Amino acid sequence: MTEPEPLQQFGRTYVRFRGRKLSYFSGCDYFRLASHPKVLTALWAGAKQYGLNVAASRLTTGNHVLYRKLERQLAGFFRAEDALLVPTGYLTNLVVAQTLAGNFSHALLDEESHPSLSDAARLLDCPLLRFGHGDAAELAGCIRRCGPGSKVILLTDGMFSRDGTAAPLKAYLEVLPLDAVMLVDDAHGAGVLGRTGRGSVEHAGVSRRRVIQTVTLSKAFGAYGGAILATAALRRQIINRSQLFVGSTPLPLPLANAALQAVKLVQTDKSLRHRLAHNAGYLKQGLRTAGLPVPDAPGPIVAVVPKRPGAAARISRRLLEVGIYPPFIHYPGGPAGGYFRFVVSSEHSRRQLDGLIGALVAELRQMS
Repeated sequence: MTEPEPLQQFGRTYVRFRGRKLSYFSGCDYFRLASHPKVLTALWAGAKQYGLNVAASRLTTGNHVLYRKLERQLAGFFRAEDALLVPTGYLTNLVVAQTLAGNFSHALLDEESHPSLSDAARLLDCPLLRFGHGDAAELAGCIRRCGPGSKVILLTDGMFSRDGTAAPLKAYLEVLPLDAVMLVDDAHGAGVLGRTGRGSVEHAGVSRRRVIQTVTLSKAFGAYGGAILATAALRRQIINRSQLFVGSTPLPLPLANAALQAVKLVQTDKSLRHRLAHNAGYLKQGLRTAGLPVPDAPGPIVAVVPKRPGAAARISRRLLEVGIYPPFIHYPGGPAGGYFRFVVSSEHSRRQLDGLIGALVAELRQMS
């Protein structure tokens, strides 16, 4: 991977790149809460009141009251029995796997899952079987291969960041054994999917009884840190068994205070999800009306994979000509040659969306 050039984000939907102001359809700050005035006010208030850092593990002298307050707020919002904060979203899955190591005979992994789930699977200390992306039938075949008496754990993203598709969690639970567990990395689905923003579990309409849902606070919530939404019993197990949790310094207190305000906004301001859904629908419909194939995915993401040599460079030039930053990325699990990932936010203007539609339609029609 080549380190990309630095970007300066400003104005909520713009970046400064090589001296130019460009519309920004990337990142995963879906509601632009990272720059919301109320969230920033909470951040500054937290720094003034609490300082920056507890500088200790929560199991020594770093267990600040703010962390438990945020955990209870998250558990209430997601309607989970309990929650546990960890320093980053990536770490959530590793902490769960380290805690549950030795409890399963096999781990089953969607082949397009986030790298954090691949790393977590290694900590489970059991054989790993990968199955086709979103393929419940292939998952059932993997379960049969595990043999009678096997105890399995399934690992999958809730919403896949590559293209905004959602995992078929209901279909997975229907083929999983009754004693199986499903670890759902809902970093991108949390706050976005579901009628009230509770993520892929709500979107799929499934019970939490066999589901461990992990989320990040750095995407839809615009702050930082990760959280594990689970039972009170699992929370106690993690505290007792996970060295990753025990040995980590928790997230900075100003960010925890900012996250409290961000979760409150997502929970109470229904206009955020309404605007996000409207903007994503407007972009996708505009591209479909022009004859471009856009999958029917629930997430606010449109992926464009260049098919011909030089196509990526041509699309990038076209986007720059009309004042849009070209979000061409290489990411583990994505297309080998890279692809464009356009992420819509609730705060993009109609003019920005029309500009993106026009640029993509013009360039992709020319290529075809």
